[in-house]
Amino acid sequence: MPQNRRDFLKTGGMIAGSALIAGSASQKLFATNYVKNRSGAKMKLTFKPYTLELKHVFTIATSSRTTTPVMLTEIEYDGITGYGEASMPPYLGESQETAAKFLSKVNLGQFNDPFQLEEIIDYVDSIDEGNAAAKASVDIALYDLVGKLIGQPWYKIWGYDKDKTPNTSFTIGIDTPEVVKEKTQEASEFKILKVKLGRDTDKEMIETIRSVTDTPLCVDVNQGWKDKEFALDMIHWLNERNVTFVEQPMPKTQIDDMAWLTENSPLPTIADEALQRIPDVVKAHGVYSGINIKLMKCTGMREAHKMLNLARSLDMKVMLGCMTETSCAISAASHLSPMVDWADLDGALLIGNDVFDGTKVIDGKVTLNDRPGIGVVKV
Repeated sequence: MPQNRRDFLKTGGMIAGSALIAGSASQKLFATNYVKNRSGAKMKLTFKPYTLELKHVFTIATSSRTTTPVMLTEIEYDGITGYGEASMPPYLGESQETAAKFLSKVNLGQFNDPFQLEEIIDYVDSIDEGNAAAKASVDIALYDLVGKLIGQPWYKIWGYDKDKTPNTSFTIGIDTPEVVKEKTQEASEFKILKVKLGRDTDKEMIETIRSVTDTPLCVDVNQGWKDKEFALDMIHWLNERNVTFVEQPMPKTQIDDMAWLTENSPLPTIADEALQRIPDVVKAHGVYSGINIKLMKCTGMREAHKMLNLARSLDMKVMLGCMTETSCAISAASHLSPMVDWADLDGALLIGNDVFDGTKVIDGKVTLNDRPGIGVVKV
């Protein structure tokens, strides 16, 4: 007998909630013995601001910028350090000032056991509303620390096959035809390109790219299309030009229009601005074909992992995205990538002053390493 929607969503939530601890009996035993032998050790959180310099002006439907403010975090425990990051593009409403204010309230010294991930991250989440990127910076550093204490990378702890990582798209921002051609040619190693749309130059953008490459495309409209009939016409036009999916084509508030568009669209539609945290996955079901999970919006690796499992239980497509970030946050997200349909993890490739070495993009493919934790070292 088929499940009704309430029972189905309840089951999905249980799957998501249990995924973090599945198969972790040996890890729990190790953690218990490790902490018991280091009963006097305390966790210490430190943080500092950093500004990412973009290689090109980055333009989307609503704004342009040449830098991205970030906050770099570290959690030290018994001589081992976990690294984290908060990336805060201005449109998300966070800044180095708000992150510093939030992080100054975080007291990890009250916890003796870094392996108590659920309890610690619940505490961090409860300190204040919002501050998703700042919370993610603590989450990532904590996951990195715990992975290092175990001595394993997170994709192995979660039981994922690193050979199943996807190709990542490379983002082409809105620009003049000359610059768009230049960016496209620079991205020749990538197997899929992500094109920013949402202005009156949309067809020109696609035609310019198609004049130099037939590489498959996906498009991100950043809520730029307001009329559902226009949006559907555009998607049919894009479908004839080897476009794979359409990300956030309409404003997140136009829920009925978006559901109609998804029902009639020849291409999958992916929720981005409409999706932040776990409750939004259920809201997106039936409105979009899939979701785009970003660590900076969902507070980090713990919630991203749960969102991935919940979306799968709802038979939704899953994309793994990013902001402009160093290889720290990109590497953290990459450990989930063997389980997603699409990845857009090019954020570190768009900047000129990365301070970490971690996950690589080799011949367009997300390529994990075997370092413990999230797999990064400072450079």
